[in-house]
Amino acid sequence: MPKDSNGQIIPGTLSAALAVAPGIRRPEYVGKAAPSPYEGDNVYDTDAIERIRNAGRIASGALDAVGAALRPGMTTAEVDAIGHDYVTSHGAYPSTLGYRGYPKSSCTSLNEIICHGIPDDTVIEDGDILNVDITAFLEGVHGDTNRMFMLPGVSQDVSDLVERTEESLRRGMKAVAPGRQVNVIGRAIESYAKRFGYGVVRDFTGHGVGTNFHSGLIIPHYDSAPQYDDIMEVGMVFTIEPMLTLGTHEWNMWDDNWTVVTKDASWTAQFEHTIVVTETGAEILTLS
Repeated sequence: MPKDSNGQIIPGTLSAALAVAPGIRRPEYVGKAAPSPYEGDNVYDTDAIERIRNAGRIASGALDAVGAALRPGMTTAEVDAIGHDYVTSHGAYPSTLGYRGYPKSSCTSLNEIICHGIPDDTVIEDGDILNVDITAFLEGVHGDTNRMFMLPGVSQDVSDLVERTEESLRRGMKAVAPGRQVNVIGRAIESYAKRFGYGVVRDFTGHGVGTNFHSGLIIPHYDSAPQYDDIMEVGMVFTIEPMLTLGTHEWNMWDDNWTVVTKDASWTAQFEHTIVVTETGAEILTLS
């Protein structure tokens, strides 16, 4: 089982990439080393927002399917297959598959893995927490969301971390308003997280999303002012995805150049929604 003698996650064995039916539209970056540079902005019209909502609904539904099936003893590769089958059966493409060479249809991040864990033969056990990150590409746009799942036997401090991380996402979304700088989102998240002494990961952020998986717009989850001063506008679409830890915000990356783990092996949680800025605040586009 891919855990070391200290109970920390270590790389497992990868299976082959899952197949996607030829009739399902692929993002332009599939088969390339990197996506084409994004030339547009982050503001979308009503039609495009509705398409992002449709993609986001599929991604959220895939997480629902994972939650319904998740059991101790499953591997993260089996979790990936559930999400993959849901996304593709609804006519969408799993955006991570082939993005900058990423080999799987979702990210599965256990315990001390902050983000971008690659599904493999790692067995999920009682007491674990698992983040599953799924993005669906449909009708030329992406809908991006992730969610934490707690296995039976999670400790109280870890359960609190998970619940408070979700609350930090809600607080970040409440800070959204046209005319404000995007850095107010991180200020709201960090001020809440600090009450509990949590680390707030800085180097992995929310991002513009829509016709491109990552547009270049950065949404920090910490108080970065005066940096990241883009002004929110009605119709702007981006993700908010805070990552909080029971210890440091510092991280290491595995040799796979994807899997990010806390430097002190403290456990970590993350929640994500794709949102659109409205006249009155934020509207979630990644709901089932």
